[in-house]
Amino acid sequence: MNAIASAFERKVHVPLGERAYDILIGPGLIARAGAEIASRLKGRKAAVITDEHVAPLYLEALVQSLEAAGIASATLVLPAGEKTKSFEHLMTVCDKVLEARIERNDYVIALGGGVIGDLSGFAAGIVRRGVRFVQVPTSLLSQVDSSVGGKTGINSRRGKNLVGVFHQPDLVLADTDVLNSLSAREFRAGYAEVAKYGLIDKPDFFAWLEANWQAVFAGGAARIEAIATSCQAKSDVVVADERETGQRALLNLGHTFGHALEAATAYDSSRLVHGEGVSIGMVLAHEFSARMNLASPDDARRVESHLKGVGLPTRMAEIPGTLPSAEVLMDAIAQDKKVKGGKLTFILTRGIGQSFVANDVPASEVLSFLKEKHPQ
Repeated sequence: MNAIASAFERKVHVPLGERAYDILIGPGLIARAGAEIASRLKGRKAAVITDEHVAPLYLEALVQSLEAAGIASATLVLPAGEKTKSFEHLMTVCDKVLEARIERNDYVIALGGGVIGDLSGFAAGIVRRGVRFVQVPTSLLSQVDSSVGGKTGINSRRGKNLVGVFHQPDLVLADTDVLNSLSAREFRAGYAEVAKYGLIDKPDFFAWLEANWQAVFAGGAARIEAIATSCQAKSDVVVADERETGQRALLNLGHTFGHALEAATAYDSSRLVHGEGVSIGMVLAHEFSARMNLASPDDARRVESHLKGVGLPTRMAEIPGTLPSAEVLMDAIAQDKKVKGGKLTFILTRGIGQSFVANDVPASEVLSFLKEKHPQ
């Protein structure tokens, strides 16, 4: 397959020295994956990790592309869903990579959404103390967020993403054609992460999304623009703070509340998926900021209006089923990776696009706020 780029294709370069890599964004990239990988990397074997939802749609095309480029592949199809990010499945992936005799210059290729990317990247980071890793994200959420930046990991019964390593990909191929196969719910969930970049420090981008979100949902140039802008925004933050010692924590806007809600639903995707938790979490973060007299209540209402307008949940009461008490939610928040020295760290805001890292947030204020917002 000749690696001919689409006229619509965008490239975002992540300049991390010897760990630098490109993110290619555009249509038809799975069919060109083998050629793109072979032109950049040296290995000639790959372990392709995917799930039972993605495999019937794209696995054959990816394997054929690899074979055409002279790359032999072994494949592993895992169950779909957040519960696959477990120690059990990590062991399965590691064993498959070793069985395929993947060497350090060969590749683990993640074909799927954030779950497959996080799990496969963790395995790639620890097998043989690190092998090459290629992300082929198939959801909007993974294309704009989890496939970029090198954070990999699995969940523990103590909380989400608490076990993992930093392991940067060597290439990210974000094929925008695959997004057409997503359900409306999956696409909306990914859009929450797109909106997040505007709310962190790009108020003009958030305003652009308010005006153009329907075109983003429809596809075409607006969708590619939104994905490229999101990837560039994440790249900028990752380059400035690769290992999340400071400002990279801004990427977790809405996630402290959102992760607690995911844990509260036992990662049951029929009740709540990650992007929906982030949507509710971003509204809560803006409302809590207003409660702390940091931002105007009007900003919280604007955020909620936009997210609700695109069809995302914005309130805990919209999560099906019964939620545990506010005290139990606080326990989950206390396990968050951003907690330092037992002190709560939140991403709060002074307005649209004015997020900041707030250290030592009073737990009593958070608990009181959760009790107000918790559905009775």
